[in-house]
Parts: sequence; C-alpha cells; structure tokens
Amino acid sequence: MSEEWVKQAEERIRVKLAQVAARSAHKVPYTTKDGVFDDQTGNISWWTNGFWGGMMWQMYHVTKEGLYREIAQELEEKLDATLMDPDGMDHDSGFRWLLTSGANFRETGREEAYRRTLLAACNMAGRFNPAGNFIRAWNDWGNMERRGENAGVAIIDCMMNLPLLYWASEQTKDPRFYQIAVRHADTVTKHFIRGDGSVIHIGEFDPHTGEFLRSVGGQGYAHGSSWTRGQAWAVYGFVLSYLHSKKEKYLECAKRIADYFIVNIPESGLIPVDFCQPKACGWEDSTAAAIAACGMLEIAKAIGGGEDSPYRRAALKLLRTLYEKRCDWSEKTDAVVQKCTAAYHDREHEFTIIYGDYYFMEAIWKLTGQELFMW
Repeated sequence: MSEEWVKQAEERIRVKLAQVAARSAHKVPYTTKDGVFDDQTGNISWWTNGFWGGMMWQMYHVTKEGLYREIAQELEEKLDATLMDPDGMDHDSGFRWLLTSGANFRETGREEAYRRTLLAACNMAGRFNPAGNFIRAWNDWGNMERRGENAGVAIIDCMMNLPLLYWASEQTKDPRFYQIAVRHADTVTKHFIRGDGSVIHIGEFDPHTGEFLRSVGGQGYAHGSSWTRGQAWAVYGFVLSYLHSKKEKYLECAKRIADYFIVNIPESGLIPVDFCQPKACGWEDSTAAAIAACGMLEIAKAIGGGEDSPYRRAALKLLRTLYEKRCDWSEKTDAVVQKCTAAYHDREHEFTIIYGDYYFMEAIWKLTGQELFMW
C-alpha cells in the first residue's frame, strides 16, 4: 500500500504535467529559464533528449490521453536526425531510444518504433571494443586533430544504457547484443567499483591491447572522490543487468554500491553533488537522489523483504525528501524537481534538469504500481 504522500505526489504530477505538456508540446526540454522549459530541438543529439518523451509515455500509460502519445511520437521523429549523424550517436543511445521509440513499441507495437530502437541498439553494439571488453563512451571524429583521443574511454553512465542491448537480444533472439552487454558489465565490475562500494566515473583503456590504464576524474569533486550521480547510475544500472541476465554477481554489485550510497545519505536526506565534496560546500544534485531511489526500489523488489527492506526504506526517504523540500508544484512553472547539478566543476549549479523530473516520476509510478517499465 502506498503511503499518503506518494498518492499526493502522483496526483500532483498528473495535474502539473497536464498543464506543462500542453504548453511545451513541440519542445525537447533540458532545463528551464525563469521557470520555462528550453528547447533542444536545434541540439537534437544531446544525450538527455529522450527523457521528455519518457515522461510523456509514462503519462500516456496511466491516462491514455492522446496528447501525451502525440508529443512523444513527435520527439521520436525528431531524433531520426541523430540516427543519421555519426557524431551524434554515442553510448547514451539507451537514454534516448528506450524512452522514446522503445516505449512506443512496448505500448503500441508500432513497426517503425521497433526499427528505430533496433537501429540504435546496433549502433551501440558497434561501439564495443573486444580488446578490452568495453563500450566506448564519447566520439572525437568531428575534430581531425583529436581523432582517437576517446577511443579507449568508458564511463559509469553506460551501465544505464545496457538495457538497450538486452532488449535487442530479447527481440531478435541474437545473443551477440547480450554478450556485449554482459562483457561490458563485467569490465565495469572489475575496474570501476572500489573496495568500499564507491565507483569511478571515467576509465581509460588502451584501445589496441585492452589494458586498463587509469581512472580519470570526471563530473565529481576530484579524482578518487564519489560523484553521487555516478553512484546512482551504477546502483540502477547493475540491478538492471541482474534483471536481464539473472547473474547474481550483478545484484551483489548493485547492493554493495547502494550500501555505500545509503551510509552516506545526510540526515537531511538531501544529496550532495559528491559525497566527498568539502563540508563547506552545500551544492546538491536532486537527480542523484531520484535515480538512486529507482535503483534501490528495484533491488528491494529483487531480494524481497517487503516494507522492511533497507533499500526500500532508503528510497522512500530520498523520494519523500524530494517531494517535501525540492519539488515545485506550481502549475505556472514547467519543471518539478529543483536543485539539480550536472557536474561539480561546472559554472552553474542547482538548476532544473529534465531527467530529475523523469526519474522522480518513474519512482513514484513504481510505488503506485503504474510504471511503464522501459529498461
């Protein structure tokens, strides 16, 4: 049974999104300015451009209101420009197409949606380096002087994109997609998870020999620190690999990373950008809280324990804190979740980011049993 605040959150999301969707129908949002969503249509390959579509499919799944489906399908069609752009295609294909064409196929069975999702999966599979058993993260092909610099780079975020490969393997009955996904997950298990359960953000390999060379700083406070959104990607990503592969070692990884996250949750329940940032720094990243909560809810479901699961309790603490302290429920503003941060060393901090809203919504839908599971 959902707690009362969960039911209130669900209703408030429904009410607010009905207004926001109507006035933002043709946009591809990333953040807000003066409370109004921006539009990334002119930057259509940006890695976050699937999350608005994901929100619309989650809304359509529970309401069957045609407007949400129409908005999501329009965004899906806009992403076709990225499918034809080698520089635009990277390891974040799961974020863009599982939440758009993948959701469309799950919900409607449309053939064109299936083709788009499979094409994205094939491209992602092509990023696999068999020398080191990792999926390359970023491109550098558009700059002649820098070509090859990123050939050996993998990042923790990619764990969340592996479900695109699992989906492709399940749909086509071709085990190659599955093999690429689990080999990458095994590499991350070996090189990205520290003994205490914290994770690194960026790992660099020799692209010719596959030798792991070093970890690189990334979007957290410093090299060797614990960027909270990276921790959240790992928590959710590993439990998703467990759900698709049934390999217990991935569930154990998810639990170990989640245990580290839980131990470091401040009493306030508000998550910093990095668990190792200076105490004098109060910068938060609400997206890390929402993503980690989604992963912890899936861990709790996988291991059982019901309401007494420590992972479920931690998830509820994170989500209730967001609901009570970091959500803007005004129907005059577009974003819900406040105080999100992309990277510690960026110039700007604590603004709205579209995936904060998406993962908060997904978590609430999990708790009310209405989720369209897209991963």
